Amino acid sequence: MPGPSGNHDGAPPRTAAEPTSTSLVERVRLRDAAAWQRLVDLYGPTVYGWCRGGGLLAHDAADVVQDVFAAVAGGIVGFRGEGPCGSFRAWLRTITHNKLADFYRRQGEIRARGGSTAYGNLMQLAEPWEASQSGSLVADADDGFWRRALNLVRTEFEERTWQAFWRVTVDGQTTAEVAAALGISTDSVYQAKSRVLRRLRQELAGLEPPP
Repeated sequence: MPGPSGNHDGAPPRTAAEPTSTSLVERVRLRDAAAWQRLVDLYGPTVYGWCRGGGLLAHDAADVVQDVFAAVAGGIVGFRGEGPCGSFRAWLRTITHNKLADFYRRQGEIRARGGSTAYGNLMQLAEPWEASQSGSLVADADDGFWRRALNLVRTEFEERTWQAFWRVTVDGQTTAEVAAALGISTDSVYQAKSRVLRRLRQELAGLEPPP
């Protein structure tokens, strides 16, 4: 018999906040300011890490990150993400590569600032990095990307739904263990996992391959 929220078998309640919205990239193309901030929050740390890996000091890296996202803002309308090399991450890495190269060139007299070290950094940027297609919800090579992505959608779910998803997908607990701990059915655990992943895929459609 359904409980007060209309659920059966102690299923995690659905929330009215769960949207059927367009993807993040589509909202950014429409110049949605909140969506733009979500995109920057999601990819900013990744771009910053690439800049630091390209030899920049912290304050220089922060400046180049701004240049990168200025270029993204100007080009996102035309971004289509088609083909295996057309992912948003690959596009973003190419932009970052170009802005890093611009940074080192702007030093002008490269040898006047850093000498052969700065020159060597520029030479290492001769070809764009290969875009990484790896990543999981458990351990992410791009310093927490998937955890940041999950944080984008977390508030759209009831706590018990989120706990069921997190314990199975991230903590690696079995469905039976999670069901027993939360006092819900195993079907409800499966449903919770499916709902969160579906929402995550919807939000990242056109940006990242599905987890």
